[in-house]
Amino acid sequence: MKFLINLSVNPFFNLALEEYLLKNVDIDEDYFILWQNEPTIVIGKHQNALNEINMDFVKNNNIHVVRRNSGGGSVYHDLGNINFTFLAKYEEKFLLDFKTFTIPVIDSLRKLKVNAQLSGRNDILIGGKKISGNSQYLYKDRLLHHGTLLFDSELENLVKALSIDHDKIMGKGIQSIKSRVTNIKDHLEKNISIEDFKNILITNILQFNKSMIKEYELQTKDIEAVEKLMKEKYMTWEWNYGKSPEFNYENSKRFEGGKIQVFLNIIDGLIYECRIYGDFLGLLDLSQIEKKMIGIRYEEEYIEDFLRSIDLKKYFGSLSINEIKSCFIGF
Repeated sequence: MKFLINLSVNPFFNLALEEYLLKNVDIDEDYFILWQNEPTIVIGKHQNALNEINMDFVKNNNIHVVRRNSGGGSVYHDLGNINFTFLAKYEEKFLLDFKTFTIPVIDSLRKLKVNAQLSGRNDILIGGKKISGNSQYLYKDRLLHHGTLLFDSELENLVKALSIDHDKIMGKGIQSIKSRVTNIKDHLEKNISIEDFKNILITNILQFNKSMIKEYELQTKDIEAVEKLMKEKYMTWEWNYGKSPEFNYENSKRFEGGKIQVFLNIIDGLIYECRIYGDFLGLLDLSQIEKKMIGIRYEEEYIEDFLRSIDLKKYFGSLSINEIKSCFIGF
């Protein structure tokens, strides 16, 4: 295993770095990266950014907004939060299975006598409260798994920066975001700094993998390529917010596997435009699906035939064909 300690706290650079490494490193080896961001909201790949953030609070507090390549929900980062990334060769067993990558993190916490557990689709909890969210992204035969770790984050800012999904609250009987999250630091037997915690985390994760360990160093050409990708993609309005044309059909539903929103322009009974949003944990880019749906007859039979023709798990995570179809057809 190779590991990289990324000292940048620029969220645009850091997400560009993840993508660059995913597409360029020797994937026959596994990679582990630790990194942090300045105050930032990181939007899930399939989410409508404007619905996810409290824009006034974000602007007034100089909080960055950037979209990642993986699915799932929006998360708040600051310097009290640690992010971890694993890069590995894709195997079918990894599909919707987060244990391979979260168990080493949970084991590290338990060595600090913190009783952490994997829960639900993609969360790590302490005492029923969330300290980590995880998501994945697939590129060819390469898998990226990344997650957050709330160590000593400003939870008040987390609550105020994110818009509340009322659909999620009603479906789960949740009273507030703040009641569902906690910092790792509040559960440690003795007080340690975030730097000490990072060092403990690195040591434990590398020992857990029991393989030859090498430090990975970025070369000048790597940094230049990352900076180019950062400017051309991750710092652009088009990537982070995107255009939202008018649609004549809209439907939104929440299921155990996540929320899905469908927007369609239907002209003469055919799908003319398609946009799909949500916090489901798909691995592949939905733009491929959106393009392929153009021209399909807007009838249940044709929608179902199309959905059966694609690998639903890779695009929509654990959502079933009937759940997805119900959002397209509206029943």
